Amino acid sequence: MTPHESADRNGTPQHGTAHSAASAAPHYSAAFGSTSLPGSQPVSAQEYDAVLRRLTAAEATRDNMSRQIRGAGEKNRKLVEAITSMRYQVERLRASLSQNVMPPLNSAIVMAVHEGQTMTYEQVADDKTPAEIDTYLDVQVGGRLMRIPVSPLIDLSTLTPGMTVLLNDKSEAVVALDTEPFGDVVTVREVLDGERVLVDTSSGAQQVARVAGSLDVEQLRTGDAVTLDTRTRMITSQVPASRSQELVLEEIPDVTYSQIGGLGAQIEQIRDAVELPYLHPEIFERYHLAPPKGILLYGPPGNGKTMIAKAVANSLAARAAALNPGSNTRGYFLNIKGPELLDKFVGETERQIRDIFVAAREKAEAGHPVVVFFDEMESLFRMRGSGRSSDIETTIVPQLLAEIDGVESLQNVIVIGATNREDLIDAAVMRPGRLDLKIRINRPDAAGAAEIFGLYLTEDLPLDAAEVAAAGSVRAALTSMIAAATGQLYARTPSTAYAVATVDSSMIVGSSNAATGHLSTHTLYRGDFASGAVIRNIVDRAKKAAIKEQLQALTAAGASGAAEVNGAAGVGIGTRHLLEAVRAEFEDQVDLPPLPDIEDALTVAGVRGRLVSVEPAR
Repeated sequence: MTPHESADRNGTPQHGTAHSAASAAPHYSAAFGSTSLPGSQPVSAQEYDAVLRRLTAAEATRDNMSRQIRGAGEKNRKLVEAITSMRYQVERLRASLSQNVMPPLNSAIVMAVHEGQTMTYEQVADDKTPAEIDTYLDVQVGGRLMRIPVSPLIDLSTLTPGMTVLLNDKSEAVVALDTEPFGDVVTVREVLDGERVLVDTSSGAQQVARVAGSLDVEQLRTGDAVTLDTRTRMITSQVPASRSQELVLEEIPDVTYSQIGGLGAQIEQIRDAVELPYLHPEIFERYHLAPPKGILLYGPPGNGKTMIAKAVANSLAARAAALNPGSNTRGYFLNIKGPELLDKFVGETERQIRDIFVAAREKAEAGHPVVVFFDEMESLFRMRGSGRSSDIETTIVPQLLAEIDGVESLQNVIVIGATNREDLIDAAVMRPGRLDLKIRINRPDAAGAAEIFGLYLTEDLPLDAAEVAAAGSVRAALTSMIAAATGQLYARTPSTAYAVATVDSSMIVGSSNAATGHLSTHTLYRGDFASGAVIRNIVDRAKKAAIKEQLQALTAAGASGAAEVNGAAGVGIGTRHLLEAVRAEFEDQVDLPPLPDIEDALTVAGVRGRLVSVEPAR
């Protein structure tokens, strides 16, 4: 055997192994000494042996990596085949699903949703069928109840009773639509449970209806208008608030008593009647004195009747919050405009009046003071049988009386009515026990007008610098301006005469003219027709005139002189603006005041009799 060969136990030669290479190194060393490559340093046997071992390890690593590459290539081939197969299956499923939702599709209304589960051995032992366990829907199709399967295309968590679903040719629900917000409008009478309500239909009949899943039963209240699907007898949506409900729960106005001028005595009456029973109910109970149910504010227009009602609501809300600190007690102001409440359909106005008092009682029972304010009251509650309107008042008036005097309590609810024609309101509404307190809101006198002027002419307004300098202070200048405007407004001179009224007082018992039938004439002046609204218009006219004058001065002076113009005399509201506004407010009006205003002015002046004619003052 050569040094490159060795024999195993069977004598078979083995070549090229690490053992043979290692064992051969001594022989080479012995035979040849040391080895060397041409042009290099001689290599010892140990170094040669180390090189051989590294070469052998590198060859083993290469073989291992080759095997791993072959394995990865095989796995990649199988993965490509699996992806290709899956893609083919997905395309087939997509095509199949597309065919399932291809039109035409039938529609159905969901009545109940049954989310299924996997059958258990106990259910099989109880003879349960897959139709009782699997996911399915109870629907109504063409008036027939059906139980149908659900496609995987539909998310079961989105399905609720009342929704519309589309069915394919296999009667499988494949598309889910929203709840239809259409149907007959009915009124909720009573909520029976979480799934049923009692409703009043337009014919007057009552029905028990299901509640669609899109509605929150806890949000439904008696009197709410909802849509009823007559096919399924299910209420599907809530109708937006009716006109009466839009007028009902209004936020508390920010009007206070301090913003009302010239009505100190009337305000004191109202506060005594409204606030004292609320603040001291135990004292009123000891005296067996019931608080008033209602207040009537009457008088000529534009004198603050609506503002007083708002101030009452604001004051009650503040009192309620002060009596119950830290609580959620607040006040409500139900602003009911009479003409807007009238409806041409029989019984609709009465229903809205019921809704108003239902809402008021609901808030009052929670401890909140509620003010129900009927503006233009004569338009709703006219005198029955007067022949001045249709017979609609024969049902509207009794409805109001039933709400005020009915079995249900009106505790914490105060009814305030406002009217310009109290003579047109039905006597039953006006009698004590209903509208107990009747307060006339008169036109302001000179002192009241000065007080109202002071509400609109304040110290923060730009005033004529010359007048301020002459008066010595802004407050003194305002006082002088208000006095001048009030004096001009209430002056009784030929230049301020406004109208001449002819009155026949022959029918007045005890009159000196009863025998002769003499016609008397009476001159009415500007001050006889003054009101809070008129005074506000006068101030607004003066402000506009001052602004126009300042703009003209700025234009004349140019931009460079703007600062000097703003500080110069003659810029700002002055007495001349107010006096001109008083004149223009009356003289620029072509028409005379309406007859009710003239009759009211004559009554205030103490003139009694039948108004024969009215002519402008010459």
